[in-house]
Amino acid sequence: MKLTFIGAAHEVTGSCHLLEACGKRVLIDCGMEQGPDLYENQKLPVTAAEIDYVLLTHAHIDHSGNIPLLCKQGFTGEVVTTFATSDLCSIMLRDSAHIQEFEAQWRNRKARRSGGELYEPVYTMADADAAIQRFAPCDYEQTIDLCQGIKVRFNDMGHLLGSASIEVWVTEEDVTKKIVFSGDVGNTNQPIIRDPQPVKEADYVVIESTYGDRLHGDEIPDYVGEFTRILRETFDRGGNVVIPSFAVGRTQELLYFIREIKEKNLLPEYPAFEVYVDSPLAIEATTIFNKNVRSCFDEEALALVEQGINPLLFPGLKTSITTEESKQINLDDRPKVIISASGMCEAGRIRHHLKHNLWRSECTICFVGYQAVGTLGRKLLEGAQVVKLFGETISVNARIESIKGISGHADMNGLLAWLEGFERKPNQVIVVHGEDTVTESFAQTVEERIHCPAFAPFSGGCIDLATGEILSEGLRIPKKASEKPARAKARAAFERVVAAARRLMEVVMKNEGLSNRDLAKFESQIQNLADKWDR
Repeated sequence: MKLTFIGAAHEVTGSCHLLEACGKRVLIDCGMEQGPDLYENQKLPVTAAEIDYVLLTHAHIDHSGNIPLLCKQGFTGEVVTTFATSDLCSIMLRDSAHIQEFEAQWRNRKARRSGGELYEPVYTMADADAAIQRFAPCDYEQTIDLCQGIKVRFNDMGHLLGSASIEVWVTEEDVTKKIVFSGDVGNTNQPIIRDPQPVKEADYVVIESTYGDRLHGDEIPDYVGEFTRILRETFDRGGNVVIPSFAVGRTQELLYFIREIKEKNLLPEYPAFEVYVDSPLAIEATTIFNKNVRSCFDEEALALVEQGINPLLFPGLKTSITTEESKQINLDDRPKVIISASGMCEAGRIRHHLKHNLWRSECTICFVGYQAVGTLGRKLLEGAQVVKLFGETISVNARIESIKGISGHADMNGLLAWLEGFERKPNQVIVVHGEDTVTESFAQTVEERIHCPAFAPFSGGCIDLATGEILSEGLRIPKKASEKPARAKARAAFERVVAAARRLMEVVMKNEGLSNRDLAKFESQIQNLADKWDR
């Protein structure tokens, strides 16, 4: 009865934990690492063929993205998850495979010209299709006898459509232990989906800590009001509002807000303005949202459905599937909203829309999500005057706006509130899925606030569930060979300074009445400093 932590240990992505009990081997999540990571992940101590089940908390690629690779390596078991997560993975894993194949083609074109070695994609569309065939979906709150001695149950976690915490009961030789895996804990008061549901008891809780050292703020921003202002000012100038958006989750939130703007006639000057969703993945994801209304929508969204109103549909909504349909959007000179992927402007159709609209002073580029360092989206937020698109230099004359999006993650207080929902304190809280220093600081916060033992394992960390003994805290092996322990320690100190600066800015913002845009600029500058450290 043993639990080993492989991925998202002192890091934010690549969630993966191995449960060995009752003669079975079960992975909880099998995520892909994304972006910069500090530490090397330990290899799974067993082969893919020896894995019996994967329990999947939700569809985001940093939790699900390596399932096709697992199948490629010989996994033939079941992937157990909710119906909505299974539906989303059917499009997101295929999309991920398409990206892998596209990158391989691009690399191999260069390799053939230079005489270099050919690159094999991490996995292919065939691997993604094979993975999707292994999914065995279930309902929320349905207790499942996974195998002799192991039962599981999925509970709504309010992070993404279909997201769940997973309760796991393990019985060996008359000893029963219960482990709860939080997955990603959702923020409260998000549109469309429900708030995180509490769990009453557990012996062990494995909890994420993405925002384990930050607070979102007490007041819920007026997203509809701010978005209405941007639309009105842009349409008054005769321009388009171009929104780089993530296809799953954020696009559906935008549609929800725009429907409200139209229903309440908040833009009476422009009652018939058109909205284009130009992303095949986003269109497919929206269909899946509509398919899972009864099982996933919150009371407000369900009330609309009961009245015969589709909360993601409104007059003037248009979708484009083909490349030709996408091109036609910019041939229409009427003011409009264009929502397109990717969310950070690094690929996809959004780059074509930026090429046609960035140089126009009457237009607005509106960001609604985080922009990573080095991305085109980040450069625009930081005030770039010119950018290059498709080999052409484009002047940035459009207005650049940023709406601080509704975070899909609970903040520190939200994580603690979920933990406080346990009627009996767990024997141990295990903190994963957070930045290096955040996992440690949140574990300390749990001990101080919840009065419960907590620790943050590195990759390879392991706990004996029967006795509670921590067999190993894992190995802190820097991913970069040049990163010596002293440098890693200095990096951790620097990140604590950055975290303190963020908290200070939030206080200043609250007391001095600064805008969300001011905060976004400050965040961008702070993140840029942190990223320079990494480089």
